[in-house]
Amino acid sequence: MFATQGRQTFSGTITDEECPIADHSGMRMGSTDAACTIACVDDHSVPFILFDGKEIYRLSDQDKSREFAGKKVAVVGTLDSETRTIQVTSMAAAK
Repeated sequence: MFATQGRQTFSGTITDEECPIADHSGMRMGSTDAACTIACVDDHSVPFILFDGKEIYRLSDQDKSREFAGKKVAVVGTLDSETRTIQVTSMAAAK
């Protein structure tokens, strides 16, 4: 059984599981955080995640996440608290 909550808005940075604290200086697989994030996802077969400064959330929409790699976003969706996965309804650049 899932432990889901209602639709919420989550804010943070799209990064990857290799660099979950959004600091790509150690990996530096690209010239920017976005390039490093995409390279880690592609080269290490890890998913895009949302990092809000404290928590890490997996994201159901990996294609949309790729568009915002390395950027601050607002994600609207439903959180499965057991898997820490957001079922993404929408994603947009943070204002």
